[in-house]
Parts: sequence; structure tokens; C-alpha cells
Amino acid sequence: MEVTPAGEILAAEIVRAGPVSFRRFMEVALYHPQHGYYRRRRDPFGKQGDFYTAEQLQPVFGLLMAAHARQLYRAAGDAADCTVVELGAGRGEMAGSFAPWRYIPIDAAEGKLPEHWSGVLFSNEFFDALPVEVVVFRGGEFREQRVGISDGTFVWQTGARAGAETADYLARYCPPPEEGNWYEAGLAALEWIRRIAAALDAGCAITVDYGYTRTEAARFPRGTLMGYRSHVAREDVLTDPGERDITAHVNFTALEERGAQLGLRRVSFQTLARTLLDAGEEDRFASVLQVDDAAEAMRRRMQLKTLLVGMGETFRVLVQRKEGAGEPEGEA
Repeated sequence: MEVTPAGEILAAEIVRAGPVSFRRFMEVALYHPQHGYYRRRRDPFGKQGDFYTAEQLQPVFGLLMAAHARQLYRAAGDAADCTVVELGAGRGEMAGSFAPWRYIPIDAAEGKLPEHWSGVLFSNEFFDALPVEVVVFRGGEFREQRVGISDGTFVWQTGARAGAETADYLARYCPPPEEGNWYEAGLAALEWIRRIAAALDAGCAITVDYGYTRTEAARFPRGTLMGYRSHVAREDVLTDPGERDITAHVNFTALEERGAQLGLRRVSFQTLARTLLDAGEEDRFASVLQVDDAAEAMRRRMQLKTLLVGMGETFRVLVQRKEGAGEPEGEA
């Protein structure tokens, strides 16, 4: 049996009540108040951690995303005064870039969105870490993939027919299912979109993450779950819960279409590279790259190259806009 504290909690639940949903497994593994991966007294980011995010490529990433936010606000004719709320703010690396505005960092597990505000909702690799339901399409129906115990190890176990909410999500936002394929239902992501739409009176939601659209989902017959530890990616996500990151690719079709139902109209959906190029086009990256210190200038050029050539083609940026009362909707 896994000896991690989070593993002990999950094992006790399974012994007491039988296999748990993967959504429950992921919730405990990542967000348990004491033993979850994101809640322990350990920094998971950077060289000594388990993975990098674009936010570690500072100050270039922050400066360009702040420029992108300003462009969006100017294009919409909004006032300069706005609030920037960041979901999954981590170590607060974006705080300096968003300093010209009122900045509110939100922790996924502890914080909640401010009520009735206008401005920018920003998230970077937030939605990919939200717990998901996992199912397999077998015998013409979606069946739950739950987590049980066998010989002292956490294992996948196929359960009963998936619930109506999960089945509806897959029917709406995924391609027609194929026998034997695995799928993830991001119900928690839909709940966050609902919260965002309810709290944001007017402004933009900027989502930076990796993922797929409805059409692209067919490329992942075994689903997209991945575990990360010490910069090594593994498809095994059941080992050492609480000690490794667990992610699932973001279903951008679900975010976009559910958002549209709630008043969040799509403005753009493109690669991170295209977004950063657009953001730096106004001054040809002068505000980012032109600094007096030669070593710092070189470091920033390397950061920009990594963002454009590496992460830039893997990550996407979805921008959705909520119109205030009385504002024109514009074109979708």
C-alpha cells in the first residue's frame, strides 16, 4: 500500500465504502488541506520542483500578458481602471506585471471570487489541475473508471454506468464515442466557468492552458491524464497520491460553449505564441527586451524564444468577454 498520507486517507475510504471515483481520488491527491500536492509546504515549481509553467519565465511572460490585457481593454473601450483576478496564482509571479491595476490572487482550494467586479479574469494552467471524472466507453455505454485496491496498490476498476451529468458532458463536448476509448469529464471546470460568469459584471476572461477542442479529442483514445514528479511525466497517476502533480488536458470546447450560454462570448482562441506576438507587436518587443543590463537583456531574449518556440505552440489562449449591462454584444 502507498504510504503517503493522502494515500492512507484514500485507502481508508476504499476499505470502508468501496472504490472511489477518480474525481475524488484527484481531489484528495491534489487538494487535501494537509496532504494534498498543492497544499503541502513544498514549492512544486521550477528547477527544484516537479514542473515549469510559463509564469516561471518572468518577466517576459508577465509583461506580454499584461500588454495583451491592456489591448483587450482598449479594443472594448473600457476605462483604464479595472481589477485583475488571477485564478491559481501560485507564488504570485504575475503580481508585478498586473501592478498598474487592482490585483487579487485566488487560490483554487481556499479562495473564492470577488462578487460583482469588472476587469480581467486571468488563469494560467489552472483548469488542467481541476479534478475530472474518468469513464470508458464499453458495450455501447459510458462506464465509470473508479479507483480500488489490489495487492496493496491503487488500481483502476470499471464500475457502473456513468451518471447523467457526466454522460451529458461527454455527449455535448466530445466527438461520438468509440468502443474502448477513455474520456474525461471536466465537470469542475464547468462549475468554475459558472462562477466566473456570475461574478464578472463586465470584462474578459483569459485562459492559458494546454488542451483540445471537440474535434481534436479523437487524438487521445486513452484519455489525457498525466502525472509529474521531478520533471518526469508518467501516465501512471495512481502512484504516490499527494506526492506528484496530476493533470488532464483542458476541453476548450466545453469552456467556450458553456461560457457562451452564460454570457461569456468568445473573442479569440489561438496559440500562446500568436498571443504573445500580437502583444509585443505594438513596440516590437522594446518594452520587454530593451534593458540596460546586457546579461538581463540576453536572459529575456532566451525567455521569449522559449515562450514562442517551445510552450508557445503547445499552449492555447482562450479569451472570452462578458458585456456589461447596456453594452453592445458585438460580433461573435
